[in-house]
Amino acid sequence: MTSPKTPELSGPVEDYLKVIFELETTDGAAGTNEIAAALGIAPASVSGMIRRLAEQGWITHERYRGARLTRAGKRAALKTIRRHRVIEAYLTTALGYPWDRVHDEAERLEHAASDELIDRMAAAIGEPSTDPHGAPIPTREGTIAEERFASLATVPVGKRVRIQRVGDRDAEQLRYLAEIGITPGRQVEVIARAPFDGPIDLRIGRVVRSIGPALARQIAVAS
Repeated sequence: MTSPKTPELSGPVEDYLKVIFELETTDGAAGTNEIAAALGIAPASVSGMIRRLAEQGWITHERYRGARLTRAGKRAALKTIRRHRVIEAYLTTALGYPWDRVHDEAERLEHAASDELIDRMAAAIGEPSTDPHGAPIPTREGTIAEERFASLATVPVGKRVRIQRVGDRDAEQLRYLAEIGITPGRQVEVIARAPFDGPIDLRIGRVVRSIGPALARQIAVAS
C-alpha cells in the first residue's frame, strides 16, 4: 500500500473522501454510480478520480466491489467532516442561522477553514458533540461516534422514541420537519400506521402529525 503523496488536499478530493466515508458507513463500500449520484457528476468522471485516489494511497478499489478508504483516507475524510459539522453548529449557535441554510454554507467554507479556526469555533460554542441535524462531530484526534440507529419507519405503533438525526441536504425538507416539530432530541410516539406503505401518524407533544414512510426512513431514532 502506498502512502498519500501530499497532505495537501484539493476541495474536490476532500469531497470525494467525505462521500466515500458516508457511503462506506452505510453500505460497506462506495460504488462508482453511488459516488456520482452523491456528487451530482457523471460516473465516467468518477472513474478517473477513483484511479488517482487509489494511486495516491487515499483509497483501495476493487472492480465491482467499490472503493474503501485507507487509514490515511479515513483520517482526511474525518477532518473534512469535522470542519463541515463544526461550521454548521457554529452558524446555528453563534450566528443564529436556521438549520435549513447551514449545509450549503458549510459546503462552501469547509475547504478554506484552518484546523485552528475550527477548533476555536468549537470551543466558542461549548465543544458540541453533534451538528444541528444530529450528526456526530469527529474529534480533533480523528475519531467519531459511529452509532447505528433505527429509522422512524420501523418503529411499532404505541412506542415512544427520541429523534436522533435527520438528513441535512434538503433545505425544504428541513423547514418542513422544523415546522412539524421533528428535530433532534424531540420525543415522538407512533400512534397509527396505515397499511400498504401508507402514512404514519405521530404524536409530537400534544399535536398529531402524519408523515410518509419515505420521509420516516430518513429520520434516525433511539428508544
